[in-house]
Amino acid sequence: MAVSTSFAGAKLESLLLKSSSATPASSSRASTSYQLASFCKPMRSRRVLIQRGVRCEVSASEVRVDRAGGSNVSALEQLKTSAADRYTKERSSIVVIGLSVHTTPVEMREKLAIPEAEWPRAIGELCSLNHIEEAAVLSTCNRMEIYVVALSQHRGVKEVTEWMSKTSGISVSELCQHRFLLYNKDATQHIFEVSAGLDSLVLGEGQILAQVKQVVKVGQGVVGFGRNISGLFKHAITVGKRVRTETNIAAGAVSVSSAAVELALMKLPESSYSTARMLVIGAGKMGKLVIKHLVAKGCTKMVVVNRSEERVAAIREETKGAEIIYKPLTEMLTCAAEADVVFTSTASETPLFLKEHVKDLPAVDPQTGGLRLFIDISVPRNVGSCVADVEGARVYNVDDLKEVVAANKEDRHRKAMEAQTIIAEESKQFEAWRDSLETVPTIKKLRAYAERIRAAELEKCLSKMGDDITKKTRKAVDDLSRGIVNKLLHGPMQHLRCDGSDSRTLSETLENMHALNRMFSLETEIAVLEQKIRAKVEQNQK
Repeated sequence: MAVSTSFAGAKLESLLLKSSSATPASSSRASTSYQLASFCKPMRSRRVLIQRGVRCEVSASEVRVDRAGGSNVSALEQLKTSAADRYTKERSSIVVIGLSVHTTPVEMREKLAIPEAEWPRAIGELCSLNHIEEAAVLSTCNRMEIYVVALSQHRGVKEVTEWMSKTSGISVSELCQHRFLLYNKDATQHIFEVSAGLDSLVLGEGQILAQVKQVVKVGQGVVGFGRNISGLFKHAITVGKRVRTETNIAAGAVSVSSAAVELALMKLPESSYSTARMLVIGAGKMGKLVIKHLVAKGCTKMVVVNRSEERVAAIREETKGAEIIYKPLTEMLTCAAEADVVFTSTASETPLFLKEHVKDLPAVDPQTGGLRLFIDISVPRNVGSCVADVEGARVYNVDDLKEVVAANKEDRHRKAMEAQTIIAEESKQFEAWRDSLETVPTIKKLRAYAERIRAAELEKCLSKMGDDITKKTRKAVDDLSRGIVNKLLHGPMQHLRCDGSDSRTLSETLENMHALNRMFSLETEIAVLEQKIRAKVEQNQK
């Protein structure tokens, strides 16, 4: 967004004058330049100005100021086109800073994971950062993604990355090696693909759409889950539903749980499908899905270990045609000794199985492959990686589900292409809606501009009419002036209102907005940005 550099200079002059009570109101521009030069202290090869939370840097070679008040190039003129002007040249951006199963190992993702109950706190902390206006957290077993509306892309990303480092204990340099960054349209397309299941290990898995819905549910009423981010996630839900309805993307394995079952069957001899002894540890959402998919694949008997029997009993009522045996957690190792395949899906923060727990378990029947399979779909992991060192044991975690996806690669590409067409349409609609929001400040500014003129002219008129006019006459004149203004504004206001659903109408609306900004010198975008910056600075000074 190109704007006049006079804003940056005027803003800095104003801040500097406020910061120094020793400088008289009548100080000349040269005096202000000298004050700036005095305020900036040499720091290696750069001069740094920190005033009211705004940090501006100017190369020492670019600013040459002598102590007598003269300068080859005014420091303020340099600052007008330097870092301070970045604020006014950028529209607030939607940014996603993410680490997913595609880029980051499970060891790092489990450190970054944020429980759902902590999402509101995380949003609050993110929005307290200098350059972040809105935020949302999408934390699942396969991804940790932070969505923000940033006043500055570069600084916003820097602040969020440092926050992630602080909360996880992972160094910034290590995060930068694995993270991905997407901005505006790319960020929009990404969350739409995520919601549609295109970015999942298992194409079209339904759990991610439920998790996106949960982000909106938890964010309702949370300060910082604002109009842009809220609108983005709500639209993502619409996209996810539409893709699943209009394509066959949900066919086959549609969740991490179903992929886990498919992986187990891939590793077992086909002849042992009906006889393999299945153990499911954890009867939560993921465990329940594992049980249902096992039954769907023909498994008629399994043991379920859980803290309480109530959940298992409820699953047993819902699942007909299978024998589901409940065992308490205290019998977990005994049950594992009698199982060929062990699925783990609990919220335990420490491993349930380590090498010392597994090494003495009896061998598995050769007819079922001779290997005990541990399929761990929990984050943090329930099965330690050291278990893989035990002879006769194999360990698989969520990262290994890529094998299931690869088995259906050709079909996935076809369905993904169908879904991408839908996503492209919906992305245009969302961007149009977001663009239409730009007219709101112009509408407010135009009405305020007209009201100032009306009030001033009304005052002149009433003063000429004298002090003896009646209240009725005064009200009539006031109503007349309001009526004239409203009728004059009706046309422009109609041409500034747009719901963003029609690209032609939106294009015309934005043209009208820019025309009105020029004609009436409204400077909407600059004023709004200045207001946001000042609010952030004042907030962080408290």
